[in-house]
Amino acid sequence: MMMLFLLTCLLVVFPVLSMKSPIFGPAEVDKFEGSSASIKCFYPATSVNQHSRKYWCRQESQGSCTTLISDSYISKNYQGRAKLTHFPKNNTFVVDIAHLTKNDSGHYKCGLGINNRGLSFDINLQVNQDPILPDGTKIYKTYMGGTVAVDCTFKAENSEKLKSVCKKSNQGCVLVINSSGYINPNYENRAQLFIYDTSAAKYKFIIKKLQLTDAGTYECQAGDYSTDDKDNAYLHVLKPEPELAYGDLRGSVMFDCALDPKTANEAKFLCRMNNEKSCDVVINTLGKKAQDFEGRILLTPKNNGYFSVLMTGLRKEDAGHYLCGASPHGQLKEDSPTQAWQLFINEETVIPPTPSVVKGVEGGSVAVLCPYNPKEKDNLKFWCRWKDTPSGSCPQLVKNGEISPEQIKNYEGKLAMHKEPGNGTYTIMFNQLTTEDAGFYWCLTNGDSHWTTMVELKVVKGEIDLKVPKNVIALEGENIKIPCHVPCKFYSYDKYWCKWTNKGCRTFPSQDEGPSQAFTECRQKSQLINLVLNSVTKKDEGWYWCGVKNSLRYGDSVAVYVTVNKVSQDVSQVNADPQEEAIEPGVRTIENKAIQNPSLLAEGRAVEETRNSADDSRASTDPESSVGQGRNSSVVVYILVPLALVLTLGAVALGVARARHRRNVDRISIRSYRTDISMSDLENSKDLGAIDNMGASPIKQETSLGGKDVLCLYRIHEHHQEYYGD
Repeated sequence: MMMLFLLTCLLVVFPVLSMKSPIFGPAEVDKFEGSSASIKCFYPATSVNQHSRKYWCRQESQGSCTTLISDSYISKNYQGRAKLTHFPKNNTFVVDIAHLTKNDSGHYKCGLGINNRGLSFDINLQVNQDPILPDGTKIYKTYMGGTVAVDCTFKAENSEKLKSVCKKSNQGCVLVINSSGYINPNYENRAQLFIYDTSAAKYKFIIKKLQLTDAGTYECQAGDYSTDDKDNAYLHVLKPEPELAYGDLRGSVMFDCALDPKTANEAKFLCRMNNEKSCDVVINTLGKKAQDFEGRILLTPKNNGYFSVLMTGLRKEDAGHYLCGASPHGQLKEDSPTQAWQLFINEETVIPPTPSVVKGVEGGSVAVLCPYNPKEKDNLKFWCRWKDTPSGSCPQLVKNGEISPEQIKNYEGKLAMHKEPGNGTYTIMFNQLTTEDAGFYWCLTNGDSHWTTMVELKVVKGEIDLKVPKNVIALEGENIKIPCHVPCKFYSYDKYWCKWTNKGCRTFPSQDEGPSQAFTECRQKSQLINLVLNSVTKKDEGWYWCGVKNSLRYGDSVAVYVTVNKVSQDVSQVNADPQEEAIEPGVRTIENKAIQNPSLLAEGRAVEETRNSADDSRASTDPESSVGQGRNSSVVVYILVPLALVLTLGAVALGVARARHRRNVDRISIRSYRTDISMSDLENSKDLGAIDNMGASPIKQETSLGGKDVLCLYRIHEHHQEYYGD
């Protein structure tokens, strides 16, 4: 019985959880009798939704919903006065209904599906009927928050008499305002009389910031208790219909704000309603921005008081009511002209999930995935950096793979765009990171602005994974080989070298793809990838990147600059560390440090020991030493013979050690220098500062912060034995 109860609860709960529909439209539609309604409904941008049946139905008391109009059907009551129009490019359809009557008031649904139980949105349509009014009554219709001006007339003989306006009610006609200065407290700071000169024989009664309670019949009077100079006016006040904005989670939305051209010189703002009387500023042209919208909002002023607001990186909590406005102080005032918006966030978004925050190590790199509408694969793609200006700005850094000319100085060798992975995403490579690079960046195209996304870049302290020489200086005509050290956590990744230009980073072919002036050779066992440049020329000078890829997804990369000098320069001084007094044969400077050949070090130590022994023997036979003079014969017998045996055994041991050691090294030759780098030198995680995180997600888009690599060393040792033998 308990299990049956739990199953029953699940059946009840699950439908409730799945009832949240991605269809969106106006919750309330308030119209006058005889007018028309145009009701817009949004749906998620999928191929299935675009080809599904669209409908408008009326909800009945029994819970059913009777179809009144659809793609291929129209009911008898709607024929000749209603239509449904589909706009697939905007992912909307619109229901237009003309000649509204009181009978059209009710609850409706707009939706998608083969029946009326599919995806839908509830809409309440209210049609206001004009009351029975006396002949000659003028009717004024406007929205809450607006302004109305009622024309009142009088005869010439009453031109000097008191002018007044009252509102009719069950208790009589309650005075609202008169020309002697009285104003009803309910209309304080909202009502006024504007009296023309006496020859005009008319005046205006004006109400600002209309409220729903202001609706009703008003009576204009000229003179005390005059029955001849009375004008009646009926005022309709309707709830404002906000503009609708539909945004996908993680995507963007645009508010196009159209205000009175008279506000062209006033500060513009967008605020968010948190109750009926308060509207918190989100952004204005005076530099104020809400903290929750930092890095993801732009306000762009236009002509004649118009402006637009682009909001990206949309979150669920962004849904709600907003107001566009203009005022001297950049915030909502009682008399500020405004435009209302209602924002809906579609949580069933088609925008793929990508990290909104990426972390990179100082001196390292990040690879950022940027989504775009797959239908617009040929559109221009951009990468810009958001700046905290008064209205926000986002100057372009990269346009369709090419760095903007004005940005080359700041981002030379640092930034590149790749079309891969493709199929709705492209990659931004950011190299040589500094703390100044931290901030907010936007991915966008010149197509659908709803796909604009935001990412925050954080730069932290730590060790980079890939290691290359800090600088390489080559001579014209020589062949050079530049090593790139790759930790074993990238063992299964593809490794590559590319040459950076302001139009991207062109990857060199690997050695087995055929001969080339520039090619790469990679030995997976040693986790070392070399860039080989044959017969270098001045054209080879520039930035080169070493990187890793997992299929089509880019990972870490590191940059090195190659300088090409003329042959006349002394090559012995080219790559040497200026702090080193001398470099012994077999020593090669890598990353501005001298890495020595272990076999040569061992040999040097043996020779040094031999020299020390010889020096000791010479010192002991010095003719000025009294001890030596008395023991010449014993020194020859007891020192030289054992020493000869030791030297013989040492030479044999050294030869064996060197032979075995040479089988366990990778040799890199660069012109006249030769360096033997052992596997322990290359793969020790303490030297490389790497973290062996084989289970890390490839979408992490972060560089490692350093750590130990015990398992990595063990696996390299296995591969080392397999490749070179014991």
